[in-house]
Amino acid sequence: MRIVTYNVNGLRSAMTKGFTEWLKSDPADIICLQEVKAHRENVDFQQFEQLGYHDYWHPAQKKGYSGVAILSKFKPDNVQYGNGYMQSDAEGRVIRADYGDITLINAYFPSGTTGEERQTYKYQWLDEFYDYLQRLRQERPNLVVVGDYNIAHTPIDIHNPVANKDSSGFLPQERAWMTKLLSNGFVDSFRNFHPTLADQYSWWSFRANARGNNKGWRIDYITVTEPLRPRLAEGAIWPDVKHSDHCPVYLKLNNA
Repeated sequence: MRIVTYNVNGLRSAMTKGFTEWLKSDPADIICLQEVKAHRENVDFQQFEQLGYHDYWHPAQKKGYSGVAILSKFKPDNVQYGNGYMQSDAEGRVIRADYGDITLINAYFPSGTTGEERQTYKYQWLDEFYDYLQRLRQERPNLVVVGDYNIAHTPIDIHNPVANKDSSGFLPQERAWMTKLLSNGFVDSFRNFHPTLADQYSWWSFRANARGNNKGWRIDYITVTEPLRPRLAEGAIWPDVKHSDHCPVYLKLNNA
């Protein structure tokens, strides 16, 4: 099972920049998208069907905002839209798909960059999402949680940790949440393969040629629960794929 997570920052925009042509290269079996900023009926989804993908969408109620989707060459046994928290579900932040003994969660974590109100909601969302994962693990122990986490966990995950110590996405409380997750049965799949590799980022500001200078943040993750660690086969970040201010993150997972 080859999985990609990718914040496309507007799927229709990404499609004008070669996203569908990239899909034709068969990058993965399951493509998890965040910030699609569209409803299914507003996108030429038949392009995905022609490439053998089933598509599942959980858009935000607000048009042109947030939203997640899954393109999958495997038909899931079960799909659930949302995680049961009203505001999160209204903003289209979580979609779940079950494949045999594996449950895939595609999530778009809130950003706190627009001010204190959204930062406060981000902390609320993180607590709610953590509780959701812990409950789900009791029933479905093999979880794969992908998405734009909007958190750079450690200093090697951000180009200038000192200058950004007070920036949303690298605040102590956010980083502590990530540490809590990874200390309670979850594995950062990229770090499983590359524990100390620096300068590996998945998002770059549009300003000051940040991407060209590789001044980025690693805020997109594929984490798995501990029982899946033996099945981790390959993990990578693909900065040369450019349809967005983010890039795809990849995981290959072996069969049991």
